[in-house]
Amino acid sequence: MSLRSALLTLLSSGPHTGYDLAKNFHSSVGFLWHAPDSQIYPELKKMQAEELITGYPVPWGSKGATKTEYAITDAGMVYLRAWQEKPVTYRPERNDMRLRAAYFEFAEDADARRSLQEHLVHYRQVAADVEYQMQELREGTTEVHQRRLARYPHAEHARITRFKIFAYEGILKQAEAEIEWAQDGLALLGAAGSSETLDAG
Repeated sequence: MSLRSALLTLLSSGPHTGYDLAKNFHSSVGFLWHAPDSQIYPELKKMQAEELITGYPVPWGSKGATKTEYAITDAGMVYLRAWQEKPVTYRPERNDMRLRAAYFEFAEDADARRSLQEHLVHYRQVAADVEYQMQELREGTTEVHQRRLARYPHAEHARITRFKIFAYEGILKQAEAEIEWAQDGLALLGAAGSSETLDAG
């Protein structure tokens, strides 16, 4: 289960409260594996029940209030290593935008153009977000990454950081390919419109 693995990778950098874990999930590993809060919190409870993580109360606010902080256990570390040993499972493609594009004959040109422009906007934002994450890793400004590096000898820091950046580079290249594909589609719509105009003349 990749959500479980993603949460454990975050906890391997150090203890997190549920709130901090969800926040850091969305701003880091969430770019690699998306999950809403409605899935994150139940999964934490399952992992605690299976002793992959431990939860304990820590002070919060005033009047003796507490909140739960989670930490990875030895069993959780074993789970992460076993996860890395397993081959990746590739699932059949399910891509709504590709399916729409294949049947643009059922769409007005304006609707097809809007879909491609929305695709462009989405992936330009993805590219910008990922480039920001990569820059933060290069500069070493993220708290989670600083905490992670502190657990390893200094000689390993560059390698650990480089593989984090490598993962984001994969997303960036995909986003750039999606941007180029949408631009090609918009050009195709323009060319098709010009051809129809000439034929009509």
